[in-house]
Amino acid sequence: MAARRITAAELRSRCSAGACWVLRGNHVYDVSGFVKLHPGGEEVLRDRAGTDIQADLTGPPHRHSENALRWLGQYYVGDLEEQRDGGTAEQHLRDRGHQYSSAKAYTNSASWIQFKTFNTEKDLVDWEKPLLWQVGHLREKYDEWVHQPVDRPIRLFHSDFVESCSKTAWYVVLSVWVPVVLYLSWYCLTELARGDTRLVSSFTTDYSVAISLFSFFSLFLVGVLGWTLIEYAIHRFVFHMNPPASNYYLITLHFMLHGQHHKSPFDSSRLVFPPVPASFVIVPMYLLLQLAFPHPVGLSLFVGGLFGYVAYDMTHYYLHYGSPNKGSYLAWLKSYHVRHHFEHQKSGFGITSTLWDRPFNTLIPEDSNKDH
Repeated sequence: MAARRITAAELRSRCSAGACWVLRGNHVYDVSGFVKLHPGGEEVLRDRAGTDIQADLTGPPHRHSENALRWLGQYYVGDLEEQRDGGTAEQHLRDRGHQYSSAKAYTNSASWIQFKTFNTEKDLVDWEKPLLWQVGHLREKYDEWVHQPVDRPIRLFHSDFVESCSKTAWYVVLSVWVPVVLYLSWYCLTELARGDTRLVSSFTTDYSVAISLFSFFSLFLVGVLGWTLIEYAIHRFVFHMNPPASNYYLITLHFMLHGQHHKSPFDSSRLVFPPVPASFVIVPMYLLLQLAFPHPVGLSLFVGGLFGYVAYDMTHYYLHYGSPNKGSYLAWLKSYHVRHHFEHQKSGFGITSTLWDRPFNTLIPEDSNKDH
């Protein structure tokens, strides 16, 4: 199928109407739906509407990854046509003060061939059918396929009811778990206010420490810190396990737990955990702490951990859909997490912070020539 021909006038008209169409050589991409998700901020793309972004993609200051270039390929809408006066549309735009680069050089480049392949080849799965039952058959191709992100929704199950249960809006996490955190915090404060809670030494019952009301806040913070380690461990060793290519069931399990998120990282319905699956982590954490510590102490630690989990889920959602102020910590964390998705899938496992990436040597290296 021949590429759609787009005039410079149409390009200007679309951008004037609020759309964000950009050029790479003479190839046109409609990134209007992606501007609010862009790790560098919405303004970066808005400011480049109607212009050639080739230099921005290859850097400096930010050289975009191969996955980022493939991602752009999804928004391809056509090619700029030559003007009747014999000049190209790119030259016409250049004369009006727009940035441009050599269309011919890009059209013959390996990157454009990769884009054409991305847009024309038959995918390894049938997107019209539930993916959960297909991915296990990819075998040795699964790891590469699942780490090439796409901007499209994923269906996992045949049943509409089961499929709906696998999706969760971000506010469900708040509505379910925040009341639990508030109630248990009040309960712990009430119990500790009695003044009869003591932490007994594990070596001798002759020594114990009184736990006061104000100890709750220290225990709460320890619980939050403990959660960050659990968050890191789950993300690294469970969500990023490397299922054997020959094991259909482990590949399927990996895709259900986390592979789906890496394949479609901006599917808003799959960015937070449904309460029921989350309970498989939360309930054992509660039981373990109750066995290890006196009731108010263990419960105080648990409340801190539960709060840490809620903060984790909300932070994760925001890093995908939020627009933090440029130069802020959250803006840096958003860029860090997107780099994990697009280029460094084997590192960068911290979500709410990079606290545990540092001592365990999984910190994504700083590189001023790379963005995502």
